[in-house]
Amino acid sequence: MPVSKEFSKRLKALPEYLFVEIDRAKKEVQASGVDVIDLGIVDPDRPTPDKIIEAMERGTKDPANHQYPTNYGMIEFRQKTAAWYLKRFGVELDPEAEVLPVLGSKEGIGHIPLAFVNPGDVVLVPDPGYPVYRAGTITAGGEPYPMGLVEENAFLPLLGEIPLEMAERARLMFINYPNNPTAAVASEEFFGEVVLFAEENDVIVCHDAAYSEMTYDGYVAPSFLSVEGAKEVGIEFNSLSKTYNMTGWRIGFAVGNAQILAGLAKVKSNVDSGMFQALQVAGIAALTEDLSDFRKTQVATYQRRRDLLCDGLTTIGWRIEKPKGGLCVWARLPGNVSSSSAAIDLLCKAAVVVAPGVGFGKYGQGYVRFSLACPEEKIKQAVKRIEPVYSEWTKGVS
Repeated sequence: MPVSKEFSKRLKALPEYLFVEIDRAKKEVQASGVDVIDLGIVDPDRPTPDKIIEAMERGTKDPANHQYPTNYGMIEFRQKTAAWYLKRFGVELDPEAEVLPVLGSKEGIGHIPLAFVNPGDVVLVPDPGYPVYRAGTITAGGEPYPMGLVEENAFLPLLGEIPLEMAERARLMFINYPNNPTAAVASEEFFGEVVLFAEENDVIVCHDAAYSEMTYDGYVAPSFLSVEGAKEVGIEFNSLSKTYNMTGWRIGFAVGNAQILAGLAKVKSNVDSGMFQALQVAGIAALTEDLSDFRKTQVATYQRRRDLLCDGLTTIGWRIEKPKGGLCVWARLPGNVSSSSAAIDLLCKAAVVVAPGVGFGKYGQGYVRFSLACPEEKIKQAVKRIEPVYSEWTKGVS
């Protein structure tokens, strides 16, 4: 008798990962010989700095790095992470207990619900939001409750509108600023409100700060942990992926409350064997080498791309706001055009890939996300290709 290969209920409850679907659709169009411009996935298109690559090379040649690493990571990596947080945010961290390496922030975000969420517990997730907040919750048997991020409230969750029942059942809350996909930014005042909410409702806060170094027009993103009381209620995830063009390296860290990190560390000790130490050597280089020129060039490049895309779309009639942070542009669609139909139209009629807003949650309906991880010449071409499609959408729309 054949063995049953039916997926678990939890796996069935997970939707296909949005970016897998986008990549599949893109390849189908490319297979017909069409030149596709990809503004769908936020994956830096420029190389990792040489100093980091050289450090990685040295690390791989050291036999001491070829054995199992510790789950808590090399003490030097944790010390340099703590030093970077102090210099960048003014946040003091104990490298022994308040810093934990993760295999990219996605891994840590996906695993944290397993440490604190029991079946039936509620997790407050931003909607639209990074799909892993919801997926990690479902994997742990929790119930995601969407905190709607709407344009009228600058894409910040309305904490006062969360039903009392959900607030009482909530175990975790995810927030993310600069935000993906809306590119919204948050103030320390907002983070202070989150701390009060967490204290009043006994909720653990997990702030995803993966885009903290991608900011424009003089805006500097604060750390959630820089707010009084934040370290008592939560942790922050950060990553080298977008800051140093290292998405494939999978180097991130979680910092903040020691007890919360201990829970995540216990999960990780049972499902992975820590981060390859040569990667941590490369991470140390990223955090300590003088890469200021690289960083200035990096941010300036993305700001030029942002301006080029937003100005171009504005010229063809699209109402676009230039974001102050992140690596994407969140655009409201005209009239009653849906996110999915817009994404299909742009792929099939313009050979331009964008991410449909509804793929990030129900509150993303009516929006699409453009990635800035694309060369300027391609962005110019994309705007030209989009113009006739946008014109079709707006026919008869006042």
